[in-house]
Amino acid sequence: MDSRVMIALIIACTAIIIVAIELYFRKNHAWAKIAKADEEAKGILEKATREAESMKKESILEAKEEVHKLRTDFEKESRERRTEIQRLERRNLQREEALDKKSELIEKREESLNARESALEAKEVNLEELYQNRRKELEKLSSLSSEEAKQILLDEISKEIKHEAAVMIKEVEAKAKEEADKKSREIITCAIQRCAADHVAESTVYVVALPNDEMKGRIIGREGRNIRALETLTGIDLIIDDTPEAVILSGFDPIRREVARIALEKLILDGRIHPARIEEMVEKAKKEVENDIKEEGEQATFETGVHGLHAEIIRLLGRLKYRTSYGQNVLKHSIEVSYLAGFMASELGIDPTIAKRAGLLHDIGKAVDHEVEGPHAILGAEVAKKYHESPIIVNAISAHHGDVEPQSLEAILVQAADAISAARPGARRETLEAYIKRLEKLEEISNSYEGVEKSYAIQAGREVRIMVKPESVDDAGSIEMARSIVKRIENELEYPGQIKINVIRETRAIEYAK
Repeated sequence: MDSRVMIALIIACTAIIIVAIELYFRKNHAWAKIAKADEEAKGILEKATREAESMKKESILEAKEEVHKLRTDFEKESRERRTEIQRLERRNLQREEALDKKSELIEKREESLNARESALEAKEVNLEELYQNRRKELEKLSSLSSEEAKQILLDEISKEIKHEAAVMIKEVEAKAKEEADKKSREIITCAIQRCAADHVAESTVYVVALPNDEMKGRIIGREGRNIRALETLTGIDLIIDDTPEAVILSGFDPIRREVARIALEKLILDGRIHPARIEEMVEKAKKEVENDIKEEGEQATFETGVHGLHAEIIRLLGRLKYRTSYGQNVLKHSIEVSYLAGFMASELGIDPTIAKRAGLLHDIGKAVDHEVEGPHAILGAEVAKKYHESPIIVNAISAHHGDVEPQSLEAILVQAADAISAARPGARRETLEAYIKRLEKLEEISNSYEGVEKSYAIQAGREVRIMVKPESVDDAGSIEMARSIVKRIENELEYPGQIKINVIRETRAIEYAK
């Protein structure tokens, strides 16, 4: 037991000795590392110290170089500024010297001008004295004051100027009239030559051919019911007489007459003629005529090149196909007026588009004048205004018969084109006897008034020009005479459209220079 304790003690002591030895060696090793670390730290510190010293020396050198450079630049800039200042000082000195010289010259010139001014004032005084003396001498010699002499001179000059101005105005007016007449003839002639329009003579009756005379009885019907139905539905008179194989349709409304003609021809071709069939055919004929009216209106706008019209205006244009004026088809007449107005506008340098549009629409009122009372020119202007036509177009339509004053050149061209179209040979017809009788009656009424020297019915009886004696009729009397003649014509004559009464009172002073 004791040996085991001893062994244990020996082992324990040995372990302690070993641990102590190991601790000793570890301590020595640690001290060696610490010494080595101290040496390395000293080396690093020395190296850092050397590098710091080196960097310090380099920074000092760089700072010295920078200071030297800045000093050099500053010295250079200072020298340049001193040089510039010296140069500016020299220039200022030169300017001061030049200003001194100029001031001396100005002073000398002022002295010279003062001397001249004094001399001029003296001369002016002398001239004023001479002028007053001469004026007094002239007044003594002429026995007139200066104001009186001035007024006489002004009066003589005024008379001479007025005479020369009157002569010049007369020459200019004569030349202008001559050139205007010549130019207007050329333009109208050119327009007429360039426009070749058809003349369509219309009447108030249609003759419908029949296949045989038996068809007349079928048209009349039992107890005349067929003919009464056709006349009632169309408003047209059917005249069935002894004319072989023909029936006459008579009526003043051309559209109704056309409806009756188409319906009757369809009934004759169909063969079935009774009131129900007549009513059906009349309705078909009305639709056909309406389509024809629309097509004719569109064709008229296409022929004349007038676009952008309202659909209702196009329809009214188409209705003019069935309207005549003194036998002249109004639609053909309107197309011709559109052409003529456009040609004349082109010759005068005016926009032909407006003139053609106004010419085409100038008689549009005739398509509604049987439905509404009033002159067709005024009605046409109201229709154009209703469908947003321009004021120029509206005025041209209302002014083409002189109901209102024309406000544009286009309106005057439409008036001229309308007169040219109506005056073409064969364009309009009227019995010669009635035409001559109306002209004679117009002149007879005009000549029956006291103070009338001469009277002329012109423009196919549309205007009467009455020359009165100026010593017998004054201005107020001429107005009263025109109104009285208008009332007599309205009461005693029947005439289409309107008649313009133009009473002319003129006083002329004529002298001859020899």
